Amino acid sequence: MNVKEMLTIGTFFLCVSCTSNIDLGTPVEQVTINRIDSMPDIPVTYQMLDWKKKARDFDKFVFDWENTSKVGPLIWLDNARRNIDQPTFGLYTAVKDIRQGKNVNNGEFHESLNSLAAILGAGLVGIDKTNQDGYNYVKMAQNYFNSDTGWNIVMNNTTSSVGSKGGGYGRDWWYDVLPNALYYAVCDVFPGVDGAESIQKSIAEQFTKADSVLNGNYDYSYFDYGKMRGGINHIPFQQDVAGGHAYVLLCAYRKFGDVRYLNHSKSAIEALLSQKESRFYEALLPLGVYTAAYLNATEGANYDVQKLLNWVFDGCKSPTGRTGWGIIVGKWGDYDVSGLQGSITDGGGYAFLMNSIKPAWPFVPMVKYQPQYAKAIGKWMLNNASACRLFYPGYIDEKHQWAPELKDITNNNIAYEGLRKFDDYGKESLKGVSPVAIGDGPKWIDGNPTESMFSVYSSSPVGILGAIVDTTNVKGILKLDCNATDFYASRPYPVYLYYNPYDIDEHINYQTKQAVDLFDIVSKKYVARGISKDGVFTIPAKEACIIVELPAGTELSLDGKHIWANKQYIISQYFGKFLPKD
Repeated sequence: MNVKEMLTIGTFFLCVSCTSNIDLGTPVEQVTINRIDSMPDIPVTYQMLDWKKKARDFDKFVFDWENTSKVGPLIWLDNARRNIDQPTFGLYTAVKDIRQGKNVNNGEFHESLNSLAAILGAGLVGIDKTNQDGYNYVKMAQNYFNSDTGWNIVMNNTTSSVGSKGGGYGRDWWYDVLPNALYYAVCDVFPGVDGAESIQKSIAEQFTKADSVLNGNYDYSYFDYGKMRGGINHIPFQQDVAGGHAYVLLCAYRKFGDVRYLNHSKSAIEALLSQKESRFYEALLPLGVYTAAYLNATEGANYDVQKLLNWVFDGCKSPTGRTGWGIIVGKWGDYDVSGLQGSITDGGGYAFLMNSIKPAWPFVPMVKYQPQYAKAIGKWMLNNASACRLFYPGYIDEKHQWAPELKDITNNNIAYEGLRKFDDYGKESLKGVSPVAIGDGPKWIDGNPTESMFSVYSSSPVGILGAIVDTTNVKGILKLDCNATDFYASRPYPVYLYYNPYDIDEHINYQTKQAVDLFDIVSKKYVARGISKDGVFTIPAKEACIIVELPAGTELSLDGKHIWANKQYIISQYFGKFLPKD
């Protein structure tokens, strides 16, 4: 060893020794989620895909106007010019869906839940959707802003004339709220697109008015944002829409700074928490969980995040709600399926890919604000991200597929819509087979072909996993990007969640392009200092850490419950556990 190497090592240990004397608070005690505790620490059938590549391949396949595969082009131009005087585009909801295409229903039946998720997912993995093959898809998606109807929010279709062809338009509440959360996310990934800000402002104003009118009572099947009144039909009440309102209004507050949006975000969360039981319906409750966690950390609120998380994972048990909708736990046949979202009870269980991907969007960034859930969310993500591969025909045995003869038609880019514990079509060859990759497409309309089991809308948010999930040198230990989907939040430094499922400490390689220090906001300690290219840090057995990557030499200080970096950025703002009111 030469003198230079000895001096470098000496300096490194001196820095570690000095910082070890700085009191940055006590370690964060981890809080368990009972249903996550029932999941395996690591799935026996664990396999992790390269989700970023999966997302890029999906985008290339679906946005190919000259697609020469067996399914043909999945995109077309819609020149009806609804709401905004510009052409837009349509994507098939499912492969060969007979309701769709440029020559069916005037070319106008396409869904924002699909298109916006595809744009968002692509943007998250680095694809510029504002300038791709001569199209600005982000601008084109503005036609979903329904000004012609007077609702003045982003809706699932561009016009009510095709609203009855598919799900939700103006009659199923979550369908009218989730597109606005997606639109806000898209606008954060692709800022500065002409016309976007006025649409965002309108959405925020409409949601503010709606929350004011609702005044804590979300007992409705849908809400008319034009007439500002709730409605009741055959669809169960969707009180968890309050979580969607709260999330969008929080994003609006962080973008525009209007305190009215913050106040109504809070009142919507309070309406959500006022429920006596889980009203988890489709996709919005997890957004409410994130919002409550963020408000606890940044606004000194005292919202019961634990209750909301249990409502998601345990699912809705009310006979008046979407009974059984929650997070699946267990093994179906030889396959681990823990972590997937869908019906816990329908035919023994029915998981959906879109719904399994979407909770990662709010839950992974949530741990920055409520780090007591780092271990629980890390474990859930390990199970969920592994099991999500089972929807793709290339990653589940042919005998577990409803249509194995079609498995190659999309080159493994489009997944089956769902994964059932048992087939519900009554196919003879699938009797006793579990699980079965499957889809509801043939049930939507008479004549829809078997190919419609392959679901574009289910596959479109895959970029969320692509942006969040990365592997490490240790099989089964993931590097989860906590900033990727933390839209409109301050993100001064990279932040990653790691979970160690093993009974022994594991050493994780860490690569960086500049000299950095690694600080864990769970243990409140540095795990490595002065890494200039390649380094290593240790995760204790069966524990999780939330690593903040800081420029080397960054000075940390404790001010109350906040840990500051160079007295400029807050990197930890944990206010402790929920305290029930007396």
